This record gives sequence, C-alpha cells and structure tokens, in this order.
Amino acid sequence: MRIEKHIKINDFGTGLKWVCVDAPGQKQIDWLKQNFAFNELDLTDCLPSSQRPKLTEYDDYIFMILQFPYYSSATGEIEASEVDFFIGRNFLITVHNNQLPPINELFRKYNNKKKKDTGNHLGEHPAVLLYEILNDLLHYCFPILNHINQDIDAIETKIFNIDHNKIDIIREIMRIKHNIVYFRKAMQAHKSIIQKLISRSEKLFATHKLQVYYNNLVNHTKDIWDFLENYKDTINALHETHESLVSQHLNQIIKTLTIFSVVVFPLTLFASVFGMNTVNSMPFINSPYGFWYIIGIMFLAMLGMIFYFKHKKWI
Repeated sequence: MRIEKHIKINDFGTGLKWVCVDAPGQKQIDWLKQNFAFNELDLTDCLPSSQRPKLTEYDDYIFMILQFPYYSSATGEIEASEVDFFIGRNFLITVHNNQLPPINELFRKYNNKKKKDTGNHLGEHPAVLLYEILNDLLHYCFPILNHINQDIDAIETKIFNIDHNKIDIIREIMRIKHNIVYFRKAMQAHKSIIQKLISRSEKLFATHKLQVYYNNLVNHTKDIWDFLENYKDTINALHETHESLVSQHLNQIIKTLTIFSVVVFPLTLFASVFGMNTVNSMPFINSPYGFWYIIGIMFLAMLGMIFYFKHKKWI
C-alpha cells in the first residue's frame, strides 16, 4: 500500500492502527477514499477550511470534528485549529493542519518501538487511544490559559500607570479580547460533543468501561470554560475601567481649558474694547498713566475670575 506524503501510520500490532494526516490536501483525501469506505461529505470536510464541531454516527465508524486553540507566538494571537477524527473498531484516523504539537508528540511517543508496553496499553481499542489524544489536547489548553492570565495581569498594571501610552493599552486589551473570543469559539462545543461520543460509540467498542475517563475529559472542558468566563469578565471590567480613566482624564483637560478660557476672557474683552476707534470717548486715553490703569483693571478682572473659581472649588 503506497503511503502519500503527510500520512503516517502507527501499527500497534494488535489490529489497531493510528493514521495521522498532518497536512490534508486533495492527494491525502483521495488516499483515504481509496483505503477506507468513508462518506464523501466527511472526506470533503477534512479539506482545509473551518468546519463547525460535530459528531456523525455511521454503522462502522464515527466522524467527529473538534476545534482546539492554537497560539501563534509571532502575532500573540489565538486561532481555532481544526482536528477531524475517524473512529472505527480497529482504526483511528486524525486529520489536522500540523498546528497542534500534542498530536505529533503523542504519535512519536507511541511510534517508538523501544516502548514495548505501548501496544499493551493502547492496542486494546481505539477508544483508549482517542482518550489519550483528547486528554493531551485539552491539557495543552491550560498553558495558553496561563498566558492569557499573565497578559491580563500585565494590562491591569499598565492601566493604572499614567506613563503608558493609552493607544497601546487599547490595542493590548483588544488583542486579549480577541484571544478569549477565539478560545471560547474553539471550546464551546467540546462538552456536548464528548457527551455524544460517550452515548453513541457503545456499539463500536465498550465505551462504558472508559466512561470515567471520558467524564474526566468533560470535566476538563468545564474547567477551561470556567476560566474563560472569568477571564472574559475580568478583561471587560478592565476595559470599562480604562475607558473611565481616559474619560476622566479627558474631562480634566477640557475643564482646565475651559477655566483658562474664562479667566482670559476679561483680558480679551478689555483689549477689544480699548482697541475701538472711538478715541474721544475712550476713558484713560488722555491720561499719562492710562495704559497702566487698563492693565491694572484687566489684572484685577482676571484675579476676580480666579478667586471665583477657587471659591467654587473648581480649581
């Protein structure tokens, strides 16, 4: 049997095979079509595109789509990465875009022929292998959660530091919100899909023997979702706090400019009045000290405005 590029097969020697497709393309899908009697629509869903999480049950296999968060260290953003599963009585096929390290690491681990106990552990039926994969993928989520938590702590410190650029803070808040949204998007269907898997896979293999383990996966999804809910509420609260601080700062600037304009208003008024071309009727115009009288009046008017604002405790 000719193996296409990006298709790896791990034969556990007990009848169980794990086929790992790490870069699905048309050639890889054609290979699956030739070697397995899968539904055409399921194979089409494996091509690179974003599909909604789902579980479809057939007589001889189960097709499942799940999404997991993928953190890009280059952009600092989280995207949803799709994994497709074909689960049969003696095979497990995973199709993914090579963004999730746990799948490749687990494949390499159990492909090591020196680990002689591997076959005894995973060779019973694919439900055990599927549990191992899902367990590793869910545990992969927790370090990403910790990273989000660190980002939230960092932005909280920046918000209350007046020296930080407000625009940069807004961009950072938006990035964290983006990460939480895409994390939630990836995880929101996990609980229901795994519960469906437990209830519908009994005819293929004795899932009831592993129900405790699969219920543990459901608990992991609940824990992850609870963290995401907490982070969402926290970043929303920080966003509102930052907007309040910015608004308060802006109001203070407007208040200062308004007071300055009102204080300067008498000076502008006197300057305009004495700048009129009505020389004969203008007071102080013939006095040798007229200029200083006018300056004194303007100064007293300005002090009066300042005293008024001080009395009102506006400054």
